[in-house]
Amino acid sequence: MGRFTHSLVTDGYVTVDVARGPVVACAIHAGQSLRPSLRPYVALDPADRLREEDPHTDTIARIGVTRVVARHSRFEVDLNRPRAGAVYRTPEEAWGLTVWSESLPETEIDRSLQLYDRFYDLMGALLGGIVARHGAAVVFDVHSYNHRREGPGAPVDSPEFNPEVNIGTGSLDTARWGPLVEAVTKRFAARGHDVRENVRFRGGHFSAWAHEIFRGDVAVLAFEFKKVFMDEWSGVCDPAAIERTRASLAECVECAERAVTGGNAT
Repeated sequence: MGRFTHSLVTDGYVTVDVARGPVVACAIHAGQSLRPSLRPYVALDPADRLREEDPHTDTIARIGVTRVVARHSRFEVDLNRPRAGAVYRTPEEAWGLTVWSESLPETEIDRSLQLYDRFYDLMGALLGGIVARHGAAVVFDVHSYNHRREGPGAPVDSPEFNPEVNIGTGSLDTARWGPLVEAVTKRFAARGHDVRENVRFRGGHFSAWAHEIFRGDVAVLAFEFKKVFMDEWSGVCDPAAIERTRASLAECVECAERAVTGGNAT
């Protein structure tokens, strides 16, 4: 199947690289931007905010398929939570972090939720079009997670419960898409990754939404990559490690295409 077909489609908040084929890679927590009207309310230190964002996932998702990237921070609006909780209001909703110096005005919350609605309208149209053309779609939902939460000098969190690659499939129709998950797992393992299913994460709201709307015709594999490709405290990245992760994900595109066309995913 073909690859990139035409230029970026962007509204400044979400950017879409359009390609032929039934596979989409999303990096919906990649952004760090906050709109200017929110900045007077921000109490969170930029380094603390960056630690809970997913930097470089837009690069990992650059694998020659349609790519959707959110350019604004999850602290503006979290596209992977239900709408009612998409704007963090309390520390309990944000890993104990105090995000705002005072309660956000309802006008600002409404503006953020408008972005949320636009994203889901966009994804509904995008995935609906792919399903209409190809019969099904596969989404690689790319995220990252911290594994040194006790501090920069503390030991890493136990590898037993923190795989390098966690594939979230909690809401997936495994009767139809189980062979794809198996094939993708084998591809990552063959490249030396510690890859496991549903250990730390089972997939978020975006996965559940797509599976409910499109039933078995859309498969979202929610990838959580452990931040071994960067220092989560300083923000310094390792370009070679990022490229290794990106290349491993790119090898899974063929598996997804075969799964959609009815071939052997392996």
